[in-house]
Amino acid sequence: MRNKVQLIGHVGQEPEIKNFEGGKKLASLSIATNEVYYKENGEKAEKTEWHRVSAWGKTAEIIEKYVTKGKEIAIEGKLTHRSYDDKDGNKRYVTEVIINELVLMSK
Repeated sequence: MRNKVQLIGHVGQEPEIKNFEGGKKLASLSIATNEVYYKENGEKAEKTEWHRVSAWGKTAEIIEKYVTKGKEIAIEGKLTHRSYDDKDGNKRYVTEVIINELVLMSK
């Protein structure tokens, strides 16, 4: 078994790009995926899920150049969990997908 996630969705906000020493680059963004289903009474409904995703290196550079809010993208990556202490000393938990592959979708 492998830790593998595939998502196709729309970017929720402009990607956040961070540059680190040694030229390392990190891109962080959110992707919305939509699921359409029918309720018991036959009424059509839609549910939107938001996913936090990040990319490093060359993939982050591609995101910086070509990905904007509203753009449809497909990603493949691995699910990760981490925690940190915020400025008030509270423990915060983050679940995100680290991107291994990125496809820019077009209509």
